[in-house]
This record gives sequence, structure tokens and C-alpha cells, in this order.
Amino acid sequence: MKNLPVVQAKRYGTYRCKPGDTLAAAAAQMTTRNISALIVVDDEGLLEGIITRTDLVRACYERDEWAGQPVRDYMSRQVVTVPPNAPVAQVMALLLERHIHRVVIAESAGARLRPIAVLSAADIVYHMVQDPIG
Repeated sequence: MKNLPVVQAKRYGTYRCKPGDTLAAAAAQMTTRNISALIVVDDEGLLEGIITRTDLVRACYERDEWAGQPVRDYMSRQVVTVPPNAPVAQVMALLLERHIHRVVIAESAGARLRPIAVLSAADIVYHMVQDPIG
């Protein structure tokens, strides 16, 4: 399992939103899909950032009128990414070293990145159950 390419370990594609979408719309999409983050992309589908449930909680804590605020104001612009052929072991190391819950699998699109999927700690645990030897 640790040597499996991340693109084969992903369980879902990317759920996306745009920087100008409202936080309410992002929260609704996360709730409907039962996910904890959305990849933020521009009009060409290139990576702009990530918005997480924690970002939404921060927005609500900081302002009563959080719902109408744009995603761009609360998203993280620095996203940890890996190429599609990276081994799951590399993601495991990144999750532990950086104290994060997910990475974005992305391919090069010139000087920018095009997100393919997200690989989360939950996805890795799913594979651990499927292949307990590792």
C-alpha cells in the first residue's frame, strides 16, 4: 500500500469551488457531500487554494456576517501538492511532518498546477484496513 501511486489510492475526485463563491455555498457543498475541504480553482480549473471546515469555523468566529464572504478571503493559498505518481508513503510522511489532513494530487499545467484529486488521512486509513500488512 505504501508504494501505491497516490492517483490509484484516491477514493474521490476533486470537489471544487471558485474564489468568488460565498462561504455559505462552500459550507453547503461540504455538508451535502460529507467532505471536509474544497479545492479552489480559477476559471481554467487551475489550483488557487483550498478551503476547509476549519477555515469556515474561523470565518464564523471572526465575523457574524461570515456567510456572504468570498472563499478567497479565508482559503489557504499555500497548498501541499504531490504528483500523481508519488507513492502513498510520501503522502504519509507529509501528513505527519506538516500536521495536515490532506494533500492535493496535481499535475503540471505550465507554471501552474491542475488538481486531479485529494488524498486524505481518511483515504489512507481506508487502504490500511483493506491491506493491513501495508
